[in-house]
Amino acid sequence: MRVYHGSDVHIDEIDLSKSGNFKDFGRGFYVTNIFKHAQSRAVDIAQANGTQPVITEFEYLEEYPVTMGLKIKKFEAISEEWVDFIVMNRNRRISHPAHSFDIVEGAIANDWVTMQIDRYIKGKISTKKLIEKIKYRELTHQICFCTSESLFSLELIDDDNLFELEDITNAIIKKLSIENNLNELDAMRVFFNSKTYEDLTKSDNSSFIKNKKEIYESIKKELR
Repeated sequence: MRVYHGSDVHIDEIDLSKSGNFKDFGRGFYVTNIFKHAQSRAVDIAQANGTQPVITEFEYLEEYPVTMGLKIKKFEAISEEWVDFIVMNRNRRISHPAHSFDIVEGAIANDWVTMQIDRYIKGKISTKKLIEKIKYRELTHQICFCTSESLFSLELIDDDNLFELEDITNAIIKKLSIENNLNELDAMRVFFNSKTYEDLTKSDNSSFIKNKKEIYESIKKELR
């Protein structure tokens, strides 16, 4: 399975000690198989730090953890168990890690869902009502690799085009900013949410042989 990690740095080596606590599935390295989710995460981090968004691609070798007998938890759907698991991992009053799984996979509790979970914790809505509110929202996905053993399930995708894409990205964002009177962050959002950028990130795509002018014209067509 191809998965993505959104940040403002390219991940050459995963360091779990840099992972934060009290997240949905606990402390660990998070990826998603939905490119736009990683893209959005990268833009948010870059905006907060005044840097550039970066998406690192991996291949999740799903047979490896099974063969090695690692403990895997997969939530197939939004459920009471999923809610309770997230609440447990976000609980600062208990010792952490709060679970013993090597890998956990399931939906993301985004800001809106987190707000509903907080209402649930405070007793303002029932579990049934909470699940009704969130189960039909946009599909989300995340995998948390919680232990050093689990990281062997991830294989970094080495793409010779990464540095070329970075050069293209910087040039296009600058041009978008100047010609459309956008600040740099708004120009970044336009570019990273474009179909053109999505095409550029496909390793089997020939877009890299195009020059920057052709790529910029493609984005201008989208804007029109």
